[in-house]
Amino acid sequence: MRAYERLLKYVVVNTTSWEENEAQVPSGAGEFDLARLLEEEMKAMGLRNVHVDEHAYAWGFLPATPGCEKVPALGLNAHLDTVEDLGGTDTHPRVVENYDGRPIPLGTSGRVLDPEQFPHLKDCVGRTLIVTDGTSVLGADDKAGIAAILTLIERLIQENRPHGPISVCFSPDEEIGHGAALLDLDAFGAKYGYTLDGSAPNMVEYETFNAAQAKLFFTGFSVHPGSAKGKMINAQLVAMEFNAMLPPEEIPACTEGREGFYHLTDSRGNTSEAVLTYILRDHDAQKFAERKEKMQEIAGKLNAKYGPGTVRCELRDQYRNMAEVIAKYPEVVRVAEAAIRDVNLTPEFPPVRGGTDGAQLSFRGLPCPNLGTGGYAFHGPYEYAVAEEMDQSVEILLNIVRRFASGEIPPA
Repeated sequence: MRAYERLLKYVVVNTTSWEENEAQVPSGAGEFDLARLLEEEMKAMGLRNVHVDEHAYAWGFLPATPGCEKVPALGLNAHLDTVEDLGGTDTHPRVVENYDGRPIPLGTSGRVLDPEQFPHLKDCVGRTLIVTDGTSVLGADDKAGIAAILTLIERLIQENRPHGPISVCFSPDEEIGHGAALLDLDAFGAKYGYTLDGSAPNMVEYETFNAAQAKLFFTGFSVHPGSAKGKMINAQLVAMEFNAMLPPEEIPACTEGREGFYHLTDSRGNTSEAVLTYILRDHDAQKFAERKEKMQEIAGKLNAKYGPGTVRCELRDQYRNMAEVIAKYPEVVRVAEAAIRDVNLTPEFPPVRGGTDGAQLSFRGLPCPNLGTGGYAFHGPYEYAVAEEMDQSVEILLNIVRRFASGEIPPA
């Protein structure tokens, strides 16, 4: 089975993760549905100790082939959940064969996947695309990663290829910052890991943002507007004032590369109460710390202006820049780089304007770069995947496994 055929099967399972349910893992019941589907698939392939635990982590283990028992164990990870965009609606994928390079209408939604907006499409003429109907995300983030991993496992078994021990775990709630937090690394048993959660198959990503969430709680003083002079404090207006005090050019729409940002993700409230939720991102650790200090500083200024307790700031770190960990294990990147060259692609190493479960796993002791899956335009209705690039991702994984099994690790 080709990877894109698996993707079509997985994306119709609604696995939206919900930030308002973040106290429970998984946050969305549909994540269990996909985990159990994968459990059955892994059992059918012949993996060992296949199970789904109480938090919807789906586990499977492939023992080494004879003679490869001492090869370093590899851990492969992708996440089950999809982002909440468009209310977590169900996905209705469509396969576009032999793409002709023209704009693609997305169902009856009125949305169009246009090469002028998504230039990568210009390189996809003649290929097979998987697109949405414009009413939901596709879910290639990260079900394309799941599909690549299980297609790899299937081929290793069916083609009787030599390989060391391989541990597989599909984890919940990556999109809301939980990710692999509860993944038992001792049980996983891997020395090196790779997440499959990127886009282009020639990418190796090991430099992520430092990340935090900031929640601002505003308490107003509500009285009748007819007699409000000198009394009313409108929580919504204080919230707007807070946002206006942040650097206006330091938002996602105005930044790129290693430039950090403040991103307002949610706002709600009334005269009495309001809440703003931000994510803070920066590759530089010092600048990241300054962003967190900035939130507290503005809250203090508004409390001095309107009275103590008007603004409360809660900060929660989510993940750190994994580059400082990966620098200690350069071989895990060198093998991936060589595996990409093995399929006649040129490796690239862009900084990630986001994070992966690999960042969390790296800081917990499992060096874990991120690899591409052939999916693009994540987190919106224009998301799409390229079948041929998904195939390349599988071939790259096969080459990684082969190189570790044979000891073909390029020197520094």
